[in-house]
Amino acid sequence: MVNVRRAGIVAALATAIGVVIALVPGHRGWFDVGVYHDAVHYWVDDHGDLYAFLRPGTIYGFTYPPFAAVVMLPMALLGWHTTIAVSCVLTAIASAFLLFTLVDPIARRAGWSRWYSLALAACAFACLNPVRDTVSFGQINLVLVALAYVDLQLLLRGSRWAGIGIGLAAAIKLTPALFILYLVVTRRGRAALTAVLTAAAATLLAAAYDPDTSRTYFTGVAFDTSRIGNLDYVSNQSLLGLVSRLHADQTLWAAAGLVVLVVWFLRVRVATPTAGFALTGIASCLLSPITWVHHLVWVVPAFAVLLDEGVRRRRVPWWGVTGYVILVSSIVWLWSVHYDGVLGFLGADAYVFVGLGLLFGLPVRGSAVAGGSAAAGGSAAAAGGSASQALVDGEEAADRRVPAEPLSPVASPPAAHVGRLGQQLPDPRREVLAGHRDARRPDDVRQGAR
Repeated sequence: MVNVRRAGIVAALATAIGVVIALVPGHRGWFDVGVYHDAVHYWVDDHGDLYAFLRPGTIYGFTYPPFAAVVMLPMALLGWHTTIAVSCVLTAIASAFLLFTLVDPIARRAGWSRWYSLALAACAFACLNPVRDTVSFGQINLVLVALAYVDLQLLLRGSRWAGIGIGLAAAIKLTPALFILYLVVTRRGRAALTAVLTAAAATLLAAAYDPDTSRTYFTGVAFDTSRIGNLDYVSNQSLLGLVSRLHADQTLWAAAGLVVLVVWFLRVRVATPTAGFALTGIASCLLSPITWVHHLVWVVPAFAVLLDEGVRRRRVPWWGVTGYVILVSSIVWLWSVHYDGVLGFLGADAYVFVGLGLLFGLPVRGSAVAGGSAAAGGSAAAAGGSASQALVDGEEAADRRVPAEPLSPVASPPAAHVGRLGQQLPDPRREVLAGHRDARRPDDVRQGAR
């Protein structure tokens, strides 16, 4: 039964957030979905060059790979307002899936009310500047994040289909391609191969539909960042955006990018799959030449990892709370015109610093989890699996055992905790039968459609 008081709190909070979002400046008028809609109509109805299209009255056109346009072909049958409605519905579905995937396991482990936890998480999610911009622009970012996290669920279940979501996301937009490298680095060869083959098949499908459009994209458009916007524009919260606002040589960007790539590589190798995916989303935003504010929805899962760690350790990660507040604040827009001086450097690049902080500081529960998980996934490792696959098995097993606090791992594999008559014991940490050891683990003006 739904608690009336809690329902009232959620309703009041959602109403307040909705009013604030409606009144605060920064509405984007579904600009990006307008570019998609008009470009597809121009391509299909007028038989025009997809990448020559410019939305009337602007300098912005279609910049995604050809497969993205193929996916958007149904827009040719839809009117403008219907397209907006479909965009909002798809974003809502993707958001609901992500929140359930990221928050529900934490709520179950902590013994919280699941609906109440998800409702509060949805309110916190809606406050974030990248989420607000994604909805207001009519962007596809949250749908792409959801595709990647479908693969996370498939990996945790040991599904042979893992990699399809990442492959589709990479064929629609190049940024998620780093997740393929993540699969390689963590020795998930089958999933990596599936992702590559999926992306290749999707790209070839688009080429078969319109060879000239694919040729235009891969021989020129893909390498022309000027089509997307100015590198030093404050909305570009990537490392290159930071370097461009400093008016520094791009060798500084190359050096900083190399450092980020090395740190990402070292950390994801020992991370749980959930933390590894979060780190990969962060790194993809930092390394991409252009990362508009709405692209930063890839960073959002990191806050779920911080929440999980805080619950396990019964400690508030205040630095993570600070990062969340910064991403809610829209503070970077105060320096949208002038960003000189120390204050301008710190303010205009605030989201970049949040990303860097998360990349270096996000808990990965590396060595402890690897030790406990390797035992839990011994059969998989014996069958030719790797330590990274054992991490998958261990994280899945952790959700079943739902510990409330971090516990020390043991070397022996977890045994079934069964009573004398075969009944399941309520808490394997409180009763240990003879011959078994308890299995424990640590627990504005728009810059264009992009």
